[in-house]
Amino acid sequence: MVATSPAEPTEGPGVDSDTAAQPLLSSPKSAVLPKEATSTVSAATAPSEESGESPPPLPACWGHRGASAAYPENTLASFEAAIRDGAEGIESDPRLGRTTNGSGKIEDQAYHGVLDQLLTKKAPHQKIPTFSETLALLKLPENSHVVFCIDVKMTNNPKHLFTLMHDIISTHENYETALAPRLVLGLWHPKFLKPAQEILPYIRLTHIGVSIELAKLYFWDSCGAFSMLFSVLVGSEGEAFRAECKAAGKDVYVWTVNKRPQMIEAAKWGVHAILTDRPAEVLSLRKEMESNWAAVAAETTWRFKWSSLWYYSFASVSPAVSVMPSHEVYF
Repeated sequence: MVATSPAEPTEGPGVDSDTAAQPLLSSPKSAVLPKEATSTVSAATAPSEESGESPPPLPACWGHRGASAAYPENTLASFEAAIRDGAEGIESDPRLGRTTNGSGKIEDQAYHGVLDQLLTKKAPHQKIPTFSETLALLKLPENSHVVFCIDVKMTNNPKHLFTLMHDIISTHENYETALAPRLVLGLWHPKFLKPAQEILPYIRLTHIGVSIELAKLYFWDSCGAFSMLFSVLVGSEGEAFRAECKAAGKDVYVWTVNKRPQMIEAAKWGVHAILTDRPAEVLSLRKEMESNWAAVAAETTWRFKWSSLWYYSFASVSPAVSVMPSHEVYF
């Protein structure tokens, strides 16, 4: 989505320099998301009559770019579809060139007359929503439970972007209590940490990443949650990291989970949220888990970690790390 200043509605940088816009926020690690936003509860308190066993607290479902398997990603239509399906959260992760008939960097283009004329490549063709429009969707009474996770790309100017975000968020009445607790700022790069803490101190900070080593080295002390690529959490290193997060009271989110066996494994791990392009499928499976946890859990075994080359540490991380900055960039 595109961020435009309330005071200057004719132009504004996009939340991501090469994306179709997207919101951002950050928050102190002490910020707490609503319970329903990070785990579901219904079956965790009572045994299933069918199985005689109860599941662990099951993960919340967050629509990755909305219900993007069925609708054009990062559009209001996609976000609305995910919410209709029952998702407790939505996540923005736009790419201008990939998803629309436009190109270039959002920050270099005016919204009115340029970005607002772009349409998604996928039908039904949609315009790029603004940050304000997306917040308005969250503010609808029926959406008062929905969490909004904002993927902040590394090419943004932290201070400028976060100031613009604050200007928009703060126009909402009681934003610190009614809106901010449902916003999650996902950060790839540590250069965003200090500006986020200074400008958006009321929003939860989360690291989005593909490397456990980098997550612990640069983000452990500042972030209250970690949104990690599914494959890096599968093996022994991933298992140890999940245990460390649990011991430290840090949430774990996992992306992008679109296959049934992965959904089951993520639930077994006890992650707080599954990010998926297919929220309806995750939510349907979650109902199965609630009614017959033992049967569903038995679908995957200890052999799962050996079921794909992508679950080996080197194979899962190296392609993604190749597009990440070197360690020196972090200083």
